[in-house]
Amino acid sequence: MMTANPMATRLEGPAPEVEVTKDMLRRGVIVAPVLVAVCSAIWGGRGAASSAFAVALVVFNFAVSAGIVSWTSRISLGLLMGSVLFGYLIRLGIIFLAVYLVHKAQWVSLPALGTGLVVTHLGLLVWEMRYVAMSLAHPGLKPKRP
Repeated sequence: MMTANPMATRLEGPAPEVEVTKDMLRRGVIVAPVLVAVCSAIWGGRGAASSAFAVALVVFNFAVSAGIVSWTSRISLGLLMGSVLFGYLIRLGIIFLAVYLVHKAQWVSLPALGTGLVVTHLGLLVWEMRYVAMSLAHPGLKPKRP
């Protein structure tokens, strides 16, 4: 009797990571003006521009992450695991490169950029934890209560 190779298995069905990411990005749109306003009040126009750039980087990071997981899970679990690991490293490299390319620009405030990156990443993840179902019965977001 031949058994299926678990690494060659692919996942079928809905993609909860896309649903969770869309929800997280929706919350990011709500929070972004507040973060930009706070950074503007502290660091002026440079702080506002830097925090807006940071929010854009975080949105890009989360969207690419969900896309990688959604796309590769339909091919094989082995590809999924490899792409998650190396995708994380590549996405970190992209964020580093983006910050490196603009860090000496006239419009950048490094404290605002760093604050925006950290607060947006961690803030959105912690906020989203309240809405994610930690159950295999309902992967993704918690079901709406009637």
